[in-house]
Amino acid sequence: MNASEVPDDERLGRVFLSRVIEPGDEVAGRWVREYGVGEVVRRLREGVEPLPGVSHKRWDGLRARGMRAEPGRDLAVARNAGVRFLCPGDVEWPGQLDDLGDARPLGLWVRGRAGLRMWALRSVAVVGARACTEYGAHMAATLAAGLAELGWVVVSGGAYGVDGAAHRGALGADGATVAVLACGVDRPYPRGHTQLINRIAEQGLVIGELPPGDHPTPSRFIVRNRVIAALTRGTVVVEAAHRSGSLVTARAAQRLGRHTMGVPGPATSGLSAGVHELLRGDAVLVTDAAEVVELVGDMGELAPERRGPVLPRDLLEPGARRVLAALPGRRAAGADEVARGAQTTQDDAIARLYELRSLGYVERHGDGWKLTRQAMISVRAGRGDG
Repeated sequence: MNASEVPDDERLGRVFLSRVIEPGDEVAGRWVREYGVGEVVRRLREGVEPLPGVSHKRWDGLRARGMRAEPGRDLAVARNAGVRFLCPGDVEWPGQLDDLGDARPLGLWVRGRAGLRMWALRSVAVVGARACTEYGAHMAATLAAGLAELGWVVVSGGAYGVDGAAHRGALGADGATVAVLACGVDRPYPRGHTQLINRIAEQGLVIGELPPGDHPTPSRFIVRNRVIAALTRGTVVVEAAHRSGSLVTARAAQRLGRHTMGVPGPATSGLSAGVHELLRGDAVLVTDAAEVVELVGDMGELAPERRGPVLPRDLLEPGARRVLAALPGRRAAGADEVARGAQTTQDDAIARLYELRSLGYVERHGDGWKLTRQAMISVRAGRGDG
């Protein structure tokens, strides 16, 4: 799976750096870009020439971490857990992560059999509130299931609430899903989602930047979101309060030029306030998977036209519909009056009225014609009357 032109020493160096440097550290990313992995590792190990851009205190902290790092052991632990380590340059590396510049992951730990690069090319992030409502969980699961059925990969963060509902929706549709964790991929978090994350690893992929056994912190959750945004073609937010972490994902997606979408909620719901704020900006309102795919997919993948339910009167020929619509609602009318209203001849109107009578829409009242009760209901529904 790891066919690559990446030399073993660079891979080992990146594993070392994943233990020493926090995800998303742009200063360290610049070191790697300007000096190369080998030189950054050498300086951190030997400590003789501090690298620029950090204080002495921070440099000493990084060196202390480096003294405890055992990249060979990390790789062995990962292999035993069925985890592989991807580097930029690997065949499986998703090129869109390079859009993060110096904040690009140093590498990714991947658990699962599928190829990440190919999956990421046709993926959508579905994120939102941890403490979501039943509506939020339903919308996330329904969206994810619909995306899976349309051949898209659902990416989320493995958390409680919307994330979990999205993963379950995709799995329930026998689809593909990726969980991006803020901890070691061999140690599922939250603990209550251990079974879910193990199932994702079996049916999909579990990925993260942190080495085996590493634990999550609040800052790691935040920087993890940039990977979700960069990996996918677009991000859908389902329920998010004003300070929700999922808004960080959406804004990262916007900065990266990815599509940003929101599922609206009740105007009175604080849990939808953040989504509504996005929708007032550049985000696009979506209500189902087809609308998401219309935005992120290829040309021609259009959502079906939205329309109300088909009514019996919709099946009438246009001429008959015009005659039906020309009849007054609560009284009988002569054929001449109906003909004028329908803008046709009296003979044509009479022929249409007899046709409508055979279908149960009108009845004779002396010399006039009147709508039946069934027709009155149908006409009101067609007009949208309350």
